[in-house]
Amino acid sequence: MRGSAPILLLIGVTAIWGLTFVQVQDALALYPLFAFLAVRFAISMVVLAPFAIGPLRELPREGVLAGLGVGVLLAAAYGLQTAGLELTTVTSTGFITGLYVVFTPLIAFWLFGTRVPAIAWVGVGFAVFGLLLLNGVPGGSTVGNGLVVANAVAQSFQIASMERFAPRYDARALTFLQMTTCFVGFLVIALALGELEVPRGWTVWGALLVTGIFAGALGYLIATWVQARTTAARAALVFTLEAPFAALFGVLLANEVLGWLGWLGCAVMLAGIVLAEPAASAALRRLVGRDGA
Repeated sequence: MRGSAPILLLIGVTAIWGLTFVQVQDALALYPLFAFLAVRFAISMVVLAPFAIGPLRELPREGVLAGLGVGVLLAAAYGLQTAGLELTTVTSTGFITGLYVVFTPLIAFWLFGTRVPAIAWVGVGFAVFGLLLLNGVPGGSTVGNGLVVANAVAQSFQIASMERFAPRYDARALTFLQMTTCFVGFLVIALALGELEVPRGWTVWGALLVTGIFAGALGYLIATWVQARTTAARAALVFTLEAPFAALFGVLLANEVLGWLGWLGCAVMLAGIVLAEPAASAALRRLVGRDGA
């Protein structure tokens, strides 16, 4: 299980991210968006602070700049996706965002010369086809879709950059700097828009605590740790599971209807990961007992 553990942990993180879609959707009906993001990342920052203070003191200047820079990319991705979603359709946002699975290996090769095995590109092809089945053909606003494309590019740069920085610097310090950068950025936006107010009610606080602690602090800490042990292309491929997990929890918790094309899309995406990621394939064989007694 040692070789499978990082990928399984990353799959667990995507499951948490997928679960939060339903909670966040309910919370945003009651609480302003950028204020929600600011409070969410404030919680992540506070949770990580006791564990990150020591590593931060030992982090060299280059590491601090790396953490802040990657944090800017993460904040930009969230902001661009949100702005795009207000102008285009949910299905277009879901499909176009998932295109970071294509952009990431190209950017990693362009920046760092990281080559991607042919089998990984096969997995990317499966992921894109699965996203198409799950979300449908992109429609909606051209401007909105353009903003979501920019979000996918920002996410790709963030994932590719973590391939370079995660092995060099402490995961706790890097994650804390990313959460802090996002908090500051969204706090400024929320204040400028006059959105900042005290959260009220369990629906809002429940979503804030789950996204702040589990999807934010714990999720990105695990993702940073895993990205020190795998390539950007493989990480991006596993991250696309966020979409089918979001669809699954939408069916289970929000009474949404997925349809046979959506279920097929989920299966195709999972097949692509199992095909392209040896650790995932080995773990699946263990889980179904195909490797014998």
